[in-house]
Formats: sequence, structure tokens, C-alpha cells
Amino acid sequence: MKIIILGAGQVGSDVAFELAAESNDLTVVDRKPDLLRKLQEKLDIRTIAGNASSPATLIDAGIEDADLLLAVTSSDETNMIACQVAHSLFSTNKCLARIRSADYLDHPALFSPGAVPVDYIISPEQLVTRHIQYLIEEPGVLQVLDFVGGKARMAAVEAKPAGHMVGLRVKDLPARLPEHPFRVVALFRGENSIPLNEQTTIEPGDEVFFIAACEDVAGVLAGFRQTDKRYRRIIIAGGGNIGEKLALSLEHQYALKLIEVDEAHGLHLAQTLRKAIILLGDAADADLLKQENIENTDVFCAVTNDDEANILSSMLAKRLGARKTICLINRSSYVDIAQGSAIDIAVSPAQVTIGALLAHIRRGDVLAVHSLRRGAAEAIEIKVHGDRNTSRVVGKSIKQLSIPGGVNIGLIARRDQLLFPHEDMLIESGDHLVLFLSDKRSIKDVERLFQVGVTFV
Repeated sequence: MKIIILGAGQVGSDVAFELAAESNDLTVVDRKPDLLRKLQEKLDIRTIAGNASSPATLIDAGIEDADLLLAVTSSDETNMIACQVAHSLFSTNKCLARIRSADYLDHPALFSPGAVPVDYIISPEQLVTRHIQYLIEEPGVLQVLDFVGGKARMAAVEAKPAGHMVGLRVKDLPARLPEHPFRVVALFRGENSIPLNEQTTIEPGDEVFFIAACEDVAGVLAGFRQTDKRYRRIIIAGGGNIGEKLALSLEHQYALKLIEVDEAHGLHLAQTLRKAIILLGDAADADLLKQENIENTDVFCAVTNDDEANILSSMLAKRLGARKTICLINRSSYVDIAQGSAIDIAVSPAQVTIGALLAHIRRGDVLAVHSLRRGAAEAIEIKVHGDRNTSRVVGKSIKQLSIPGGVNIGLIARRDQLLFPHEDMLIESGDHLVLFLSDKRSIKDVERLFQVGVTFV
């Protein structure tokens, strides 16, 4: 695809790295030549220095025959104007825009072909907030992803020696939990993906990805580790966009405290939040954490705008006795270092956001994409179209499909049913398939498999 990215900040650059790896024709626009220079040193892409919403700049970038405009500058207004210019002057096929302000997000009618023509709104703050909320709602999970409109979830869990599923073969697992149907879709041992076959055995320390109906996830998690008690006490460090949204979504279900360093913003939070306790101070202050009984805290969640502050405060909270630490880290190079140390879960806004973007870039009717394992793997939901004459999959059984190695079909949603596939199950038009790709380089083969023929109407 020919894609124009407006904005070379953290989100824009991370997306550029992801899309360039898939051989897309990329052009990145930004006002700052130094940011563009850094990108060009690492990627084979075009860059244009200039105003992202200017028609002249967009023409230089190739907007006249672009397949997709991705507006992710730090300014909501610039992103909206750029989409308006692209749609009105150049009839650009698809425009995606990053919108952060709740003033705009609270009025969805603003984003329509008759108003500001944005085909899809990207709100990294909302995506990250929902992601962290899921991690808190499902104790013991390393990652949790929604599919089929929220009816099914894929979760990742570290198998613990005390879990009664450890030591069993993958094919024998469902029989141990007949009341909670599920399917294992991937298994990682360290950095290595372990092929799933009849003899594959779960070992302590394995990272297991499984899919189940939402109501069954907690029961399956308990099989892979000691049962985690539901969280009750939460401390959030940082009251910015993410911290405030997270507190609003959690304060009625948990005993919640929020630490904010800025006094004026702290007063704003005290007026906005109804039940949360607002603490004015530094989240890396050991005395403050001790005063607030950090040793009795179930989750310490650091979501300030400063990676170093998040990492240091999370490490301190863990050392002082916090049960679990969740840390927001923007720099991808920091994520690998932090994950699995004193930080239980490192959340990368870029990886969360990229998944939402890829659903609009993938070929075929891809409904959801989640980027996993720091971008090396993917989980996707794809809708099947066509008939026996126009589709490579409709009317065929699972065992007849030419599925690439390392790709597993975890679930088939058929009308109101969630089905766990077996090799003789036939694929029907209209089915939603949830697939796990241990190596995302298989995506092009998967896209080709599910594309319909040119005669399909």
C-alpha cells in the first residue's frame, strides 16, 4: 500500500517501523527535520519536512494516489484538517486520525463524511487505558485481548509449578476443565515459539496463549497458576490523560489512590473523581509509598509521561511489597529490559496502538489485529466471504486448508456460537476466524488464503 504518515513522533515512528517491515510504500511528514533524519537513517522511506495539513506538503508527499493517510501528529486540529484536505481536494480512499482531546471524542457526530471526514479515530490513551483495565480485571494474566465484539478473549499466562495444568500435554488440557471450554493457540518457552502437536507439554515458566469465552477466562487462568485473589487496592502513579481515564474506570470497583505531583492538576482530579483518594507528591518517594501502605497494595500502576519515573517508581513499589506492578513504557528499547524484573507487566502504547491501526491496513475483511511479543507475533480476527467458487476456504475442512506453519485457528464465531475448531470442521461464509500467527511474516500468506476471487460480488 502507498501510505502517508503525518507526524514522526513516538507513535508515527513506531508505526513507520512496523509498516516499512511489510514492504509498504511509506512517506513520513513532520515539521522537524531532525526526527525525519533519524528515521531515514534506519528505514528506506521518503520523508517530507513541512506543515502536515498544507495541501502543498501533502502533494509533495504523494497524496494524489495514496491508499491511506495516517495523521498522528501531536495536534488534534492538524490531524483533523489534514484529513479534511485529503478528502476534499484529493478524494483519499481512507483517512485515520489520532485524536486525544475528550472535547472532540465526546462528539462522534463531528467525525463523519458530512463533517470532518475521518474514517477511523485513533486514541492511544483510550486504547492503553482499556488494555490496563483488562489486566487489572483478570488477575494473573500477562496480556488479554478482545475478539468477536467482546464475546471472546485471548489471554497470555505464565504457567506456574503449582498450576494443575502444568506437566500435561496440550491435547489433554480441555478435558481437565470441561466447565471452562478453551483452546491453546500458542506456547512460548523463553523467546522460542514451541510447535503445538499431540506431544507438546506445558512446562513451568512457559508463556501460554489461549482463547475462551469472556466468562471462562478466569477459570482457565486458575488452571495454569495458583488462583490469584481478585485485586482490591490499586495505586496509580500519574494523573495525566491515561491516569485520569484509568481512575475514572476503576474507582467504583476498587479502593483506589492516585499520586499526582502537580498541585493544580491534583485539585482538578479531586474535583473530577468521586471515590478515589488523590495524593500530592512524587510516586518515587519511598516515605510516601510506605505511608500509603504500599505493602498491602495489590497493583501499583505507573502511567506518568516519563519512562524513567515509571520504571523507578515501579521497581521501588515492588521492593516495598506491592503485589503486582504495571508500568507504562514508551521507548521500545526499555520494554525488554524492564519486563520480568521488578516490573511484572510493561505496557507499550505503541504496540497497543499499532494493533488497532493494522486492522485498517490488512487486506481482506480483517476486523481486529493485536500485535504481540514486541511485534514478532500477531493475533487477528478475519471474516470469511465468498462461496465454493470464489473462496479458497469456504466449504473446506480445517485439515484441507493451506495454513502456513506457526498459524493456528483458535476460534470460529458462527452466528451466535463460539466454536473451537477440529480438523473436520467445515468453514462457512460469514464465519469469523480468530488466528494466532507465531511469526507475523506469515500474514501475507494468510491474507491470500482468505481473499475472494475477482468474480465475487
